[in-house]
Amino acid sequence: MLHDFQLAGRRIRLWQRLGESYEHILMKALGYAMFVRDFPQMEIETRVGLRYKPDLVAQDSNGNFLFWGEAGENSMRKTLWLLKHTRVRQLVLFKIAINHVQFARQLREEIPAKYRLTNRLVLINFVSNIKDLTAAKQIEKVSTDWFDKFEI
Repeated sequence: MLHDFQLAGRRIRLWQRLGESYEHILMKALGYAMFVRDFPQMEIETRVGLRYKPDLVAQDSNGNFLFWGEAGENSMRKTLWLLKHTRVRQLVLFKIAINHVQFARQLREEIPAKYRLTNRLVLINFVSNIKDLTAAKQIEKVSTDWFDKFEI
């Protein structure tokens, strides 16, 4: 199914694959709208030649990872691998209405501090009714009352 969004002044069309939830598509769209002004070269689901394919990614002209976004479920193993092997400047995990205290604690326990330097690993936790708030798919800017942000 094809979803047609208006995100930060741009028309973005996202394909929902068989077995992929709308929430996953929505988190990618919201993440794009949140960070594309800071990273105008942001791409959605672009292969980068590594073990994992990012949901959102921004690279500099030398191929260095400035931003990597993961929407929805991903393992601690994958999160650690990304921090350890990509040298990404900022890894953002997008979730919807999770227990952020428990999740942040688990991240801090399982990922060594040297990989969690200031603002390098960030959790964006969207409110539970985010689908309703964005039903029109017209998202110029992600409202600050739609999410909580936590530096891990």
